[in-house]
Amino acid sequence: MANLQIKGIDNELYDELKEIAAEENRSVSQQTLFLLRDYLAKKHRVRTLKTPAQILLDLSHSWEEDQDAAAIIAKIKKARRNSKKLKEGF
Repeated sequence: MANLQIKGIDNELYDELKEIAAEENRSVSQQTLFLLRDYLAKKHRVRTLKTPAQILLDLSHSWEEDQDAAAIIAKIKKARRNSKKLKEGF
């Protein structure tokens, strides 16, 4: 197994790491390994997620319709209901 030595860590960060390790019943070394593994696992999952742009591109051309645009618009307009409240005002 390889060893890793971290130099130049500031006291505040080390104290926070030490505190978290104590709360989790781990040594500072164990807590550091845990955090590193957790970070790398999350980073891998994030890289495999699709971006919103990729999702949108996947959806493009996914809707196929036999009717032309005019027929679809007419169908939508026919399905709408007029509100008497809006005609009369609030």
